[in-house]
Amino acid sequence: MHSPLKLIVLLAGLLLPSLAVAACEEMRQEQESYLVCRFDPAKNDIRLHLASPEGLPYGGFAGLRRQLWAERRVLVFAMNAGMYHDDLSPVGYFAEYGKVLKPAVTGGGWGNFHLLPNGVFLVKDGKASVMETKSFVARGIDPDFGTQSGPMLVIDGKLHPRFLADSDSFKIRNGVGVDADSRVVMVVSRVPVRFYDFATLFRDRLGCQNALYLDGTISSVFIAEENRMDRLFPMGPILSVSMPIPQ
Repeated sequence: MHSPLKLIVLLAGLLLPSLAVAACEEMRQEQESYLVCRFDPAKNDIRLHLASPEGLPYGGFAGLRRQLWAERRVLVFAMNAGMYHDDLSPVGYFAEYGKVLKPAVTGGGWGNFHLLPNGVFLVKDGKASVMETKSFVARGIDPDFGTQSGPMLVIDGKLHPRFLADSDSFKIRNGVGVDADSRVVMVVSRVPVRFYDFATLFRDRLGCQNALYLDGTISSVFIAEENRMDRLFPMGPILSVSMPIPQ
């Protein structure tokens, strides 16, 4: 008899060919290497998650996959989705299934999150966006799902003004953008990179007019098709792509 974990992997393998998604690909720019994954939110179920129905933070992909399985869903792809405190609660805005669990943070402070402008990645009615935080607040949008992080990488086609082409800060980084075809583009660098280089990739190679930095160092992904599940560090918010199990 198959264990629940093996059944999930087996079923995911059977169902994945039916997904209308673009495959993840390796992309090189200059001397850097990146994992780039694109998903159409009109065809794929893109959600954000923080904690189980019992209120316990998932802390990683394994717990989320078990919960989705209990809901008769298969986790296809996932990525850490924003900065968080020691108790895994989000630093900034977070909304899940239309409920705001943490309001937007618009003030300054220390660290990458407060390297203003920062922004919000959101999904509403099958459409995804990345918006600068103050613009998001001013427009009064109530998304189905949303997470705030920072800094913004690309703002209306321009790189964040604080990024330096000769910076000596190199980190493994992950981020999210929306391209000209309205696809959600999720990227993890394979090697440590500068903010400037990461943002340039989103704008010039991936065609994202707006893109958001999610985190560095802890950057982790789950890819069912590759049987990959990173367990680098505990994580707070998680961005997922999942699909229902056919009845």
